[in-house]
Amino acid sequence: MPRCSIFDKTMNKNSFTNVKMDKNNPKWSNAIKRQMSLYIRENDVRSDFTRDYNRILHCAAYSRLKHKTQVFFATRNDHICTRIEHVNHVAAVSYSIANFLGLNTELTNAIALGHDLGHAPFGHAGGLILNAITKKELKLKFWHEYNSLHFVDNIETLPNEKDKQKNLNLTYAVRDGIVAHCGEVKSGKIFPRDKVINLLAIKSPGQIQPYTWEGCVVKVADKISYLGRDIEDARLLKILTPSQTNNLEKILNNTLGVKLGQINNTILIHNFIADLCKSSSPYEGLRFSKKYADFIEDVKIFNDKNIYNHERLSIYKEYAKLIINSVFTILNDLYDKQTTYEKVLNQQDYTPILATFFLNWLLKFSDLRKSARVKKKSLKKGIKIRNVKICSNKIIYFLNRKSDYTKAVIDFISGMSDSFAIKVFNEITSF
Repeated sequence: MPRCSIFDKTMNKNSFTNVKMDKNNPKWSNAIKRQMSLYIRENDVRSDFTRDYNRILHCAAYSRLKHKTQVFFATRNDHICTRIEHVNHVAAVSYSIANFLGLNTELTNAIALGHDLGHAPFGHAGGLILNAITKKELKLKFWHEYNSLHFVDNIETLPNEKDKQKNLNLTYAVRDGIVAHCGEVKSGKIFPRDKVINLLAIKSPGQIQPYTWEGCVVKVADKISYLGRDIEDARLLKILTPSQTNNLEKILNNTLGVKLGQINNTILIHNFIADLCKSSSPYEGLRFSKKYADFIEDVKIFNDKNIYNHERLSIYKEYAKLIINSVFTILNDLYDKQTTYEKVLNQQDYTPILATFFLNWLLKFSDLRKSARVKKKSLKKGIKIRNVKICSNKIIYFLNRKSDYTKAVIDFISGMSDSFAIKVFNEITSF
């Protein structure tokens, strides 16, 4: 099968060099801004964006991605894609595109690594379940892109040079790329927006394009990184019927002139990248040829119909709904303005794992950590208070407000891995 090499001389190698995010770009000073000053180590050889990459790599939310759903829930098959593999696929695809076009690969690496940190357990199904809860309880939307921004801004912490836990405090360009990676690409042309905006004021996914070309690259890479891999996983798990496989082969043959046996994720990704690089320019935007844009849409429609809404996954979605709703109800019902802490503390007698982890969540992120009464009762109960003495991150929940407590419960659940959510559900349902 003829394939276009991404090193073909007829393609647009380094055609985006003049618009890359570096010190020559007029957006540079805004792109590297942080919400607070970040300590500087002597002789640090890293750039601002590489520091962001490292900070994301070492945070707890990134580690949990290895046990979060990509498509197939709580998989026990070592060779089925999980969320952490998807993130690394996006990083690899983004790097190939950015490196060829002459863009800043350090920036694409950081955005790609952090773009899904706010995904709920059980993938998009978990996100829809939490969205229903959030709408009912707080009159707000839950969407994983904004939750990812919330996690890197407020939840995830690392020790600073004085061994105090501080928030990640990422650059504007990385935070922007994370929250703006949503939205369709289809056959349209993608250009970065010109203006700096308050990212916290974004109300819905897909409202804005990223601020940088590098953010646009990650947005496109996110859409093309999973298509072929999801098909590979579905075939490995024998999800597809012979008639569905024949339908897929027709799509491949009609568009690319190849048979199913000739195609795999490596070949698909190669051709996606090659076509994007050949079709794009700073004047035309990031774009695919019509042939590949149509092909991407055909494959997405096929995957939606035959993989993402497969009966086996539908059954598990109901299981995920039961888990998330049960955990939410138990924790949310513990709220009592004056005695909330004591109720959560006493819940340890019934669900020690769930209550202990949630208690430490409150002690780290709420105004409880400033209470001498709380510390005294915790010690008396034999509770190990993690990170409280060395935690200097911002307080984000004030528990005299029920809405803050409910937000704490939703955030806590959204950070769970599939395996931990199942573990605490089994604890809830065991006697």
